Amino acid sequence: MFNAITHSQMYVLDQDEALDFYVGKLGLEVTADIDMGFMRWLTVAVPGHPERQILLERPGAPAMSEETAEQVRELVTKGAMGGWFILTTDDCRKTYERLLEKGVEFTEEPTERPYGIDCGLRDPFGNRLRFTQPTG
Repeated sequence: MFNAITHSQMYVLDQDEALDFYVGKLGLEVTADIDMGFMRWLTVAVPGHPERQILLERPGAPAMSEETAEQVRELVTKGAMGGWFILTTDDCRKTYERLLEKGVEFTEEPTERPYGIDCGLRDPFGNRLRFTQPTG
């Protein structure tokens, strides 16, 4: 039936701030930045891999009323929206050090796991992210 997942979505409170974080700090690349009139379609991806994009969406119209959007924004700030994803890297500790120097807020330092080395961080809006150096 299906053969790929092309887009995932994360709520962000400010798309310009999201660009600074996801592109400026994490090193992802913009795959689309389109003013659709009723919303800004802003997607990023790992460089060289546009087949898997993340929509950085500001809660609001047309998907929801302003009252609902405000509730969603409050939940995003608390880290309670459940939005998260995992990136992979060839060197978890080196990536951690580079991002630490850029001021990225970590929730967990690189840790040995049965599947590799990984760590946790938060974006400026409360979304949880991880990156992993897989074993083997």
